[in-house]
Amino acid sequence: MTKFEDLGLSQATLEAVLKMGFEEATPIQSETIPMGLAGKDLIGQAQTGTGKTAAFGIPLVEKVDVSKDAIQGIVIAPTRELAIQVSEELYKIGSGKRVRVLSIYGGQDISRQIRSLKKFPHIIVGTPGRVLDHINRKTMRLDTVNTVILDEADEMLNMGFIEDIESILSSTPAERQTLLFSATMPAPIQRMAEKFMKDPQIIRVKTKEMTVPAIEQYYLEVMEKNKFDVLTRLLDIQSPELAIIFGRTKRRVDELSEALTLRGYTAEGIHGDLTQAKRIQVLRKFKEGTIDVLVATDVAARGLDISGVTHVYNFDIPQDPESYVHRIGRTGRAGKSGMAMTFITPREKSYLSILERTTKRKMDRMTAPTLDEALEGQQRAVVDKIVQTIEGNNLQFYKRAANELLEENDASTVIAAVLKMLTKEPDQTPVKLTEEAPLHTKRDRKPQDRDRRRRDDNRGYNSSRGGDRDRKKGPAKPRTGEKRTTGKSKPRSFNR
Repeated sequence: MTKFEDLGLSQATLEAVLKMGFEEATPIQSETIPMGLAGKDLIGQAQTGTGKTAAFGIPLVEKVDVSKDAIQGIVIAPTRELAIQVSEELYKIGSGKRVRVLSIYGGQDISRQIRSLKKFPHIIVGTPGRVLDHINRKTMRLDTVNTVILDEADEMLNMGFIEDIESILSSTPAERQTLLFSATMPAPIQRMAEKFMKDPQIIRVKTKEMTVPAIEQYYLEVMEKNKFDVLTRLLDIQSPELAIIFGRTKRRVDELSEALTLRGYTAEGIHGDLTQAKRIQVLRKFKEGTIDVLVATDVAARGLDISGVTHVYNFDIPQDPESYVHRIGRTGRAGKSGMAMTFITPREKSYLSILERTTKRKMDRMTAPTLDEALEGQQRAVVDKIVQTIEGNNLQFYKRAANELLEENDASTVIAAVLKMLTKEPDQTPVKLTEEAPLHTKRDRKPQDRDRRRRDDNRGYNSSRGGDRDRKKGPAKPRTGEKRTTGKSKPRSFNR
């Protein structure tokens, strides 16, 4: 493995990188950084979780001349979450040089962004629609840009941003350096690379590195109507420290997060219809452990890098195999172990082999747990908690009352009573979820049909894009007859 000290970085950047906890470069970093520093165009085919943000961020920061009050680099990302994530990492990498980084995206006050642009940031990180909006308003000029980064280009293609990206590239100098990163390389991305890049070097992360070996992958064959009860039983048995549950639509995320809260779990959801302030608030609570469960759509979870996620639950199968790889990559990061469980309805079972071919891993079948097993799981969690308390050895104050109990009862009776008192029986409060149609799995569907289906199934998807474009559209209205679960219950944290 290559050490960062061997990559020829400036002292300021090297110290910042080491301060972030990096020691050895990942494969994509060790290949990308020297080429990036040499000014070469390159295409990096890599999944999230491989360290690609630092791979392009380090050479981008190194090329910035902080004495110049001008935009020198721009990163285009598909979602607001990813734009924020990338800008935060670039800020850390550039802290030694005092590089000014600004993120711009839809859903944020544009007048505030205009004021920030007047403070001469060195690097812009933005979503395509909002970046193009500023270009058209003439509130941002890119004629001083020397480096352009396109992050998750295939996802931007799926979201319909390819024309916006080409317009943005046309607004930058022809002699710029361009770095393009994409998990897959569909034909439109290849054509764009041929049009806007100069003899790009191609870096591919080996297939075995595209999934995380530390992730245990399971599937459960479940009827649509039984999914929620199976999910809550798994949560009770497995007691994850932090878990992400993926739904295919915004409606699904809303209903799931509300139903989980009704059953006593500390859960919240994120999707494209949330305000940016609310998204940031939810993610902060999840990172801090205030909530244990994050329910998300694929797009909303893109680029999230939250340490400590132990479990991923695919409540709905993703629209395409690549999204499955992105989903399970939210756990098992930085070499840590993780567990991913995918719910498959009988009509979707043929899709299982597609996922297995994509990951080159066989998924183990897991039997749906029973109510009794869920109760046993809760009891085991309580026992573990009691053992931890005993090991803490802070019990002197309670021993007198304990001895009095033991004088009148045998030890097993006392312990059984404690277990019963501390064990919360699985909550079976009735909830209602709108049934989703099973995933269409015809092999002969055209790529453009798949992308259109994906946008349609993410209800209000264009509304999310509209945020990036600053269109004057209100939030998507709920469907006629659509019901949402309501009710209050005291939040319950998982036993840790």
